[in-house]
Amino acid sequence: MKDLKIYLIIGFSLLIFYCVVQYNRPKPVDWNPTYLNTDKIPYGTFILYHQLNDLFPGAKIRSSRQAVYHTLADNKYIPGSYILVASRADLYQDDYDELVNYIKKGNAVFIASFYMSKFLKDTLKLKINSEQTLSLSKKIKINFTNPALNTAKPYAFDRQIGAQYFSKFDTSRAVVLGKNQYNHSNFIRYQFGKGFLYLMPSPDYFINYNLLKPAGSEYAAKALSYLPVKGEIIWDEYATAGAEDADGSPMRVFLSHPELRWAYFIALFSLLFFVLYEMKRRQRIIPIADPLQNTTVEFVQVVGQVYYQQRNNLNIAVKKVTFFLEHIRSRYQLKTNVLDQELIQTLVQKSCADESLVKDIFKYIDYVQTGKQVSDKELINFNYLTEQFYQQSGL
Repeated sequence: MKDLKIYLIIGFSLLIFYCVVQYNRPKPVDWNPTYLNTDKIPYGTFILYHQLNDLFPGAKIRSSRQAVYHTLADNKYIPGSYILVASRADLYQDDYDELVNYIKKGNAVFIASFYMSKFLKDTLKLKINSEQTLSLSKKIKINFTNPALNTAKPYAFDRQIGAQYFSKFDTSRAVVLGKNQYNHSNFIRYQFGKGFLYLMPSPDYFINYNLLKPAGSEYAAKALSYLPVKGEIIWDEYATAGAEDADGSPMRVFLSHPELRWAYFIALFSLLFFVLYEMKRRQRIIPIADPLQNTTVEFVQVVGQVYYQQRNNLNIAVKKVTFFLEHIRSRYQLKTNVLDQELIQTLVQKSCADESLVKDIFKYIDYVQTGKQVSDKELINFNYLTEQFYQQSGL
């Protein structure tokens, strides 16, 4: 028994030690490409979003969780720029038309995305491709075509940042602003009216991981320097976080955090296990049995109907006499063998009924016992007298 306690203490101590180590273990790096302006993970855009005030000191910064059409339709007459940094840029006919109207008024739109909608690619005659790199550590050299922004030493980033390029675009309309070492365009511009549309085939230039490096922050700042400094900067969150109403469910809070998500699933499976266990150990539900009905009233009604149809008043009167005398014997403890004056006086004293009423009842009893025919009127009178006696005696 002593050895068992020692083993239990050692095992419990090791379990506590393991839990402490797991709790204090550094969290693994989340490389999930969210491109959310609230994420500080490598593939978030927290740094860029919070540096927009430094890049555009005279501009007002705001984010939008609505589609491009709804966002720009409400800002037709507000000058500024629209920035979309996401893995997908799903723009359709209504979005594109509103986008062009917004640009024609002298505004700028900046889109950096791997995948652009088919409508956008067909309209602008775009096609995105990627350089063949077998390793994440291999760096693709990129630079600007503008002599004012071009550097003697090209920019080079790891994790295949800069590998994407436009393999096809409308050369008659687009102006190339940047190229890689293979002379492939990775930054182009379209003009609509007084404004410009800037396109980049990758959002990775603006992620936290890249902006923490001097070369990455410099390249991102120069790329965004084409946008107007003043006005309103609209940051698109619709392409990364979805519509504003999409995350209205309270379950989003539980499912977005690993600890709460595990707690939710554990509670759910525990509840399921409890229900299954209770179903097995509890007995089946006993069906509700209908209570027995009191048929005395129905029986009396049937018997009364039989006597009424037979019209045997003497038989009914005899039964009422028998019931009355039984009542006297059981309640007042009187003998009814001889119906004389002494019995009447004693019954009057014990029952507190009128003496005349008792005498009339005994007259009817004497008449019934003679066996003569009883009329309906006599039977009704006899029944009335007995009911009066019962009431006066307090029955």
